[in-house]
Amino acid sequence: MPKVTVYNMSGEQVGDIELDERVFGAPVRPDLMHDVVLMYLAGQRQGNHKVKGRSEVRGGGRKPWRQKGTGRARQGSTRSPQWKGGGVVFGPTPRTYQYRLPKKVRRLALYSALTSKVDDGKVLVLDKLDLSEAKTKHMVALLKQFDLSKTLIVDSSKQEAVVRSARNIQGLKYVDANGVNVYDLLRHDHLILTTDAVAKVQEVFA
Repeated sequence: MPKVTVYNMSGEQVGDIELDERVFGAPVRPDLMHDVVLMYLAGQRQGNHKVKGRSEVRGGGRKPWRQKGTGRARQGSTRSPQWKGGGVVFGPTPRTYQYRLPKKVRRLALYSALTSKVDDGKVLVLDKLDLSEAKTKHMVALLKQFDLSKTLIVDSSKQEAVVRSARNIQGLKYVDANGVNVYDLLRHDHLILTTDAVAKVQEVFA
């Protein structure tokens, strides 16, 4: 069972915590993490690209010339696809790119991402994350104290001061314990968890 050191916000060791091996000690599956990241990114696509079809292009109501006797090919509208300024055939229209992988696959991929962070020594567990006021400089000082750069903070308290202090720092992201995902875990170098967040993640995802 993986064990990591617990620190307080002053950088002092205050104990150890044993992590659930099902969540933080699972086999690392890069293939599953890749599939889940692709699913996540597909869901982020707006899918609002649009071109006009023949029925949507302005004009073209009059037949350009009579049907017979001109020696030219018959035409019914100057907005047909073969004309300059005409509609587009089978062009892109707004749609969703979302799809869902099986729940077990998504769960195993999350286990793999959390385990890889523990194996690489990139997990920092704090006994609590409590800021007296919403000041960016307080969060910057915390990161400098532990020499952290691109970091994901996972907490379960949803303190307004912590959320507001973290949202204006480049490379730092705050997520609730219920919203932890593979994409954010892989995108950030370090992971900060509170003891409450560890318990919540293990309760929800174990």
